Amino acid sequence: MRSVRVCLLIPQNGAAGLWAPSAEACGRLAVDEINRMSGILRRPVELRVVNAGETRESAGQAARAAIDIDGVDGIVGMLPSFARDAVASAAQGRVPFIYTPQFEGRSSARDVMTTGETADELLAPATQWLSESKHARRYFLCGNDYIWPRSSLRIARALIARFGGTVTGEQYLPVGLHHFGEILDRIKATRSDVVLPFFLGLDSIAFNRAFCAAGLSSRVLRFSTAIDETIVYGLEAHETENLYAASSYFASIRSRNNGAFLERYHTAFGDNPPPANAYGESCYEGIYSLAALFEEAGSLDALELTRFYGRTIQQRTARGDNARPVVGSRHPIYLARLDGYDFSIVARQ
Repeated sequence: MRSVRVCLLIPQNGAAGLWAPSAEACGRLAVDEINRMSGILRRPVELRVVNAGETRESAGQAARAAIDIDGVDGIVGMLPSFARDAVASAAQGRVPFIYTPQFEGRSSARDVMTTGETADELLAPATQWLSESKHARRYFLCGNDYIWPRSSLRIARALIARFGGTVTGEQYLPVGLHHFGEILDRIKATRSDVVLPFFLGLDSIAFNRAFCAAGLSSRVLRFSTAIDETIVYGLEAHETENLYAASSYFASIRSRNNGAFLERYHTAFGDNPPPANAYGESCYEGIYSLAALFEEAGSLDALELTRFYGRTIQQRTARGDNARPVVGSRHPIYLARLDGYDFSIVARQ
């Protein structure tokens, strides 16, 4: 009997490539666990880890090759938003596509099944907390020039106004361009209280280093949904001063689900695996979500599966309080402050 072939489509190079080791580790952990629990439809699961590359075009080509050449039965994708619809176009009507990371909250592709938090879910509690707890009023917005930062910061603008704040400036750079001088000069000139930097992966590390080198970290707060353990380990401890983040997953969250996940993760990969983080963990969620949909449908048919999204129980998760959540369900949002390299939870929504 042929195995069920699952494609884990992730960038292995470029700005988002730094998440590849944790994404692959979490994906392999999920598949190993599912195989120990009788597989999918009583068939063994085979994981194909595929490089999405750095562009929309490379991601679409990789997805088509995975379907046409490797014969995969489903795609779990952890990749930037600019590549999402190209993968969806390749998969449409042929294999199901689970999109796992946080995202701006919309997709032009009808058949994309998402499991990550939306920008509004992350930004609304954070903006309220910054306003009420930190008395923040003046916000500078910046990030990479593509759909996720621009759409997320458009949402941020409306939320800032709702809570009585003012946007002091907004500026974007292409992915991979690290010329931050003008942005940093504008942050200083506008006397901003908070900066919302929405840069991708390696670009986020570069921005935060430049921000601290410019002497801003002691007097201007940074808040982002794009900061996680992997990015933090690319910084020096002093470069995390006044840095805050929001996510539905941090490795430091104390919960039954996360404790059990981390125990299995370290048992599988030892004491020094790739750091557990939201982007990597989303691949674990994505594979369990796909497995649950296949089981519920009793079929590998892509069109059949979409009927069960949003009303099917998945077997395991590291997020939230429900041990067996519904595929695509919402999880609590946590706000965290960085203490050196450690995320300390300051609020939960």
